Amino acid sequence: MLRLGDRPAPEAQPGWTVVELRAAALNWHDVLVRQGRYDSPLPHTPGADGAGIDLATGEEVVILPSLWWGADESAPGPEWEILGDHRPGTYAERVAVPSGCVAPRPAGLSWSQAAALPLVGLTTYRALFSRARLRAGETLLVLGAGGGVATTAVMLAASVGVRVVVTSSADAKIDQAVALGAAGGVRYDGDGTASWPEAARELAGGRGFDVVLDSVGSWPEAIRALRPGGRLVVLGASRADRAEIDVRPFYFGQYDLLGTTMGSPHDFAGLLRLMAEHDVPPPVVDRSFPLDRAADAHAHLESGSGFGKVVLEI
Repeated sequence: MLRLGDRPAPEAQPGWTVVELRAAALNWHDVLVRQGRYDSPLPHTPGADGAGIDLATGEEVVILPSLWWGADESAPGPEWEILGDHRPGTYAERVAVPSGCVAPRPAGLSWSQAAALPLVGLTTYRALFSRARLRAGETLLVLGAGGGVATTAVMLAASVGVRVVVTSSADAKIDQAVALGAAGGVRYDGDGTASWPEAARELAGGRGFDVVLDSVGSWPEAIRALRPGGRLVVLGASRADRAEIDVRPFYFGQYDLLGTTMGSPHDFAGLLRLMAEHDVPPPVVDRSFPLDRAADAHAHLESGSGFGKVVLEI
């Protein structure tokens, strides 16, 4: 259960800084923390995303929620953790983070937009560019059109010259994705449930997609949408946490199956550089709530009715 309460104010220790928060953004990960999936200590302050004032420097910053990634860029090390899992997070007036986990607030972003960027921006950047090696001229299918990862994927990929297609159960969300830069979308519900991968392939010229981004757990359908030699990059299981695939068609198709999560400081720098060099729209904020209505914000997120990020204003 989420409720407002008093906690000791964080103090800056050597190698750490305290950020006075102006906004915090919700992620599905926060729902899992609230449900006890990560054995967070109680009472606990959740929240991975935030933006505010670095009290040590007075600088306006965004917070990198990926702590102690390690020296190996290929995967996080044993000390890695996500802010808000086991130490107090951003649903607060102030939060303490390692000094290397803050970056200047990107120009042109409001506090809410800045808070909405780090986790989904970092996760999506790593999935598409560090892991899937996406490049201009290729095609990308994004499963699900409404969430923070999906909207970020559309904007980042379209900004570098990728043709993006989305899936959704609502025409309105497909239309919103098109407004962000997608070339089109297909419904995965209704009479065309069984054939939506083939319908999506037609929007990629009939051959299939170079990359499919799956944050929902629909591996068999995602593979059907790939071209021979295509890459399936997986970063979530919001709809299913188990998947069965036919082994022989997979290896005859020469597919790549790529798992990914969050990202490193190097990935975060790449995200900020991409945004500075290309015409990337600001993160989509679906709805904002005051901090004392965090429980209502979670209910809205879990309803699946929104398009973009849910934000707490502090």
